[in-house]
Amino acid sequence: MFANVYKEKKVLITGHTGFKGSWLTAWLLKLGAQVVGYSKDIPTTPAMFSELNLAGKIRHVVGDVRDLPALHQVIMQERPDFVFHLAAQAIVSTSYADPVETMTTNVIGTMNVLEALRGVDFACVAILITSDKCYDNVEWVWGYRETDAVGGKDIYSGSKGAAELVIKSYLNSFFQDGKSQVRIGIGRAGNVIGGGDWARDRIVADIMRAWHEDRTVEIRSPNATRPWQHVLEPLSGYLTLGMHLHQSAKLHGEAFNFGPRAEQNRTVVDLLTDLSQRWGFTDPTRAYQVTGNIPFYEASLLKLNCDKALFHLKWEPNLVYPQTIGFIGDWYRAFYKEQADMLEVTLRQIGLYEEIAVKEMKVWAVQ
Repeated sequence: MFANVYKEKKVLITGHTGFKGSWLTAWLLKLGAQVVGYSKDIPTTPAMFSELNLAGKIRHVVGDVRDLPALHQVIMQERPDFVFHLAAQAIVSTSYADPVETMTTNVIGTMNVLEALRGVDFACVAILITSDKCYDNVEWVWGYRETDAVGGKDIYSGSKGAAELVIKSYLNSFFQDGKSQVRIGIGRAGNVIGGGDWARDRIVADIMRAWHEDRTVEIRSPNATRPWQHVLEPLSGYLTLGMHLHQSAKLHGEAFNFGPRAEQNRTVVDLLTDLSQRWGFTDPTRAYQVTGNIPFYEASLLKLNCDKALFHLKWEPNLVYPQTIGFIGDWYRAFYKEQADMLEVTLRQIGLYEEIAVKEMKVWAVQ
């Protein structure tokens, strides 16, 4: 997998205690990496990071990406071969309640990672994760390309667009023309779903909390269409990009979109109905109700064009929509109904994802 570039390598993950960070931590451990995590807290209760007992399997550092001296110290002490920057304030509703935290975490935090890397004297690959929300979304029907304008009508989108501008300016000022041993790639993805997400105001987390507590799910925008993708899909893209940058500087400074197959564009109601059947509802209409209460702006359509990742990285999504639903339903059922060993469940799903990729002859899986 991934040409074994992560085996016995030291990998620093910012935001490792979050949903995506926990899945990435587990996958890298499976790949044989030495993982160092840097996060300010464990963001939810329950939390995937805690349920998998990942703190006991890595070097777990408590720190805020807005604290440049602390972040710089960790990077200089650990001298990582790879850095995956995932730390972010990722909840749209929170961005309205606390815009300063959102902007400082997503913009200044990203700047601090780059500033800490600017002075290193060792070879390192850094993958900086922003979001599909970084694009100036005019809600057209075709996917956004990496060359399209960044921006945002709301605080969260604006913070991601601003982070992209910070990355661009740092790249051109400090990481070109042999000025640094650091190779940088940018990953953009969105609408990521999967087992282990308990964040507030995220659709799958809200669904599973409600059904576990025998409550009906309240939804704001039933007909909003999203390109849903399982969390392992963009993570495979980030790891593939890291592999390519480790092998060659050819793609240094490039941004890549990572999104699902076009047929995975489904409405919120579609997602609810399919997950409810997996959960055991015989009548999906009893699983949810539409509130009509939309307290903040949400785009109705945003999808990505991933041709660049296919061309340069030979990366493409791995799962079809029913498999995505199956992975999610099975993970939460194992947690809520079977009280299973969730590290074992998670590693089993990662292994199944890898097996599907091998069968489909995905380049990153067969190298």
